[in-house]
Amino acid sequence: MNLAKKIAHNTLIQIIGKIISTVLGLFSLALITRYLGQEGFGEYTTIITFLTIFAVIADFGLTLVTVQMISGTKDQLKENKILNNLFSFRLISILGLLLIAPLVLIFMPYNQAIKLGVLITALYFVFPALSQVIIGLLQKRLSMDRAALAEVLSRIVLVIAILSVWRYDLGLNGILIATVLSGASSFLFHYLFAIKFSTLKPEFDAKIWKEIFHRSWPLAITIILNLIYLRTDIIFLSLFKSAGEVGLYGAAYKVVDVLTTLPFMFAGLILPILTAAWIDKKIDYFKNVLQKSFDIMAIIAIPLIIGGQFLAGPVMQVVAGQEFNKSGIILQLLIIAVSAIFLGTMFSHAVIALDKQKKLIGFYAFTSISSLAAYFILIPKFSYFGAAAVTIYSESLIAIFSAYCVFKYSRFLPNLKTMTRSVISGICMGLFLYYYPDSLQTGVLKLIFTILIASMIYFVSLFLIGGIKLEDLKTISKKSSGSQPYNSSNL
Repeated sequence: MNLAKKIAHNTLIQIIGKIISTVLGLFSLALITRYLGQEGFGEYTTIITFLTIFAVIADFGLTLVTVQMISGTKDQLKENKILNNLFSFRLISILGLLLIAPLVLIFMPYNQAIKLGVLITALYFVFPALSQVIIGLLQKRLSMDRAALAEVLSRIVLVIAILSVWRYDLGLNGILIATVLSGASSFLFHYLFAIKFSTLKPEFDAKIWKEIFHRSWPLAITIILNLIYLRTDIIFLSLFKSAGEVGLYGAAYKVVDVLTTLPFMFAGLILPILTAAWIDKKIDYFKNVLQKSFDIMAIIAIPLIIGGQFLAGPVMQVVAGQEFNKSGIILQLLIIAVSAIFLGTMFSHAVIALDKQKKLIGFYAFTSISSLAAYFILIPKFSYFGAAAVTIYSESLIAIFSAYCVFKYSRFLPNLKTMTRSVISGICMGLFLYYYPDSLQTGVLKLIFTILIASMIYFVSLFLIGGIKLEDLKTISKKSSGSQPYNSSNL
């Protein structure tokens, strides 16, 4: 199967898998919020966010480093050796950071339910950490359909476990145990599906570990700085505001987390292609792929912003329940940040393909420091509204900085023609939603029908004004004019 067919196959399977896993994820969220309520879900969100901080620090950017390191080799034995060392590096880093978490917890003013919950849930983060190395391998082999299947199966495990918690009324700790089981199943499925390509095992090679550290430390720093402005909002909320307010913000943020998996999934698929193109000095192809990727992200991001302003309230009522009605206003703000993530993700991954991630450290540092100061000032005064405002600021700034870095080193400047047409089509959709009766937006089936009609209006409008063409998806998998498609063995 040539590269074009592989990309098409992977994209289709990932889209189908992502739709299924998203539905399952939202269903599990609906079960959790309705079972725990505002206060309980606030505690749940605080526990997950607290541990996420340590897990993200331990990430070291190894998912992206995995793709980067194995994309440069065609030797199967060398690839296996690199993967084994990455796997070992990942295991040690995540265990080390998670052992620090309970020590830090001693100094946090949290209640016993949250502290016990942290101890229960810590094990969960080991599993996705190890799965990320496997995902890097699947990205390189353009076999992300296997990763999509693993994700769907682990979501099914989560739903079954949560339903069991409901039945036996196991409380917050039961929900946390269900989360751990889901993480363990995800790693197991990823591992089994990747055996065809490589059997991972612990291995230590000082030279490879040195190279891993050399490649990863710039990403590690940017990830830590990213963590400061991306996750400390919930920590500040948990320190200054009630668990109920944390629950409202956390519910809206969960929807954001679901939405933002799409750009990262897509960027992960494109990263090996961008990396290979840049290494092979195929600059025109590099720019063409990046432009088409930017266009696709714009086509998706614009209707999210506009539609979110009208449908955020009904979405939160359906997803989290009537008790989380106020989360709709929060989601209206956060959806703006989502659009920045959609557009910025392609540029941040392009920076990695260019191997210029060190150049972003200063930008991330500025964004993190300014965002941290803003959280400290705005959250005590404006609660979750202040947190959402700073999230919009930080994500937009990073998107701009990443785009600037790509332009500086590749001279790529995105053509905004498709984005402009997306805005025009989005306005058409927005006019429909403005006049569409609110009574027809309440309830699961009515909301789904509304979203389908609005989406159809958007895409038909976009097609009529030339913003999307049937051959666009094919173009992304071709080289520049007069060239043959990449052979997958070149990646």
